[in-house]
Amino acid sequence: MNFSPLMRVVVGYYAAITVVTFALYACDKQAARRAGARIRGRTLHFSAWLGGFFGALAGQHWLRHKSLRPAFALSTWSALLAHLAAWVWWLAKR
Repeated sequence: MNFSPLMRVVVGYYAAITVVTFALYACDKQAARRAGARIRGRTLHFSAWLGGFFGALAGQHWLRHKSLRPAFALSTWSALLAHLAAWVWWLAKR
């Protein structure tokens, strides 16, 4: 499949922010176990809204971190749906 340069940048961005978001969840989970300095919840939400919702979902599922907090699940799924809606709108305009 031949991707345009713009699409390569977009896919690269989503891949990078997904990895960063998962790493944030992993670091916060480690800090929670060791009673260390924690990552703020709003930082985790913000990274999901920047496009790292797949990393957030993976962190919640595989790391079992923030999985019992409804606000995190709601925010993450809302971010995913908002990005999806924006992409559908943008692609429909083309």
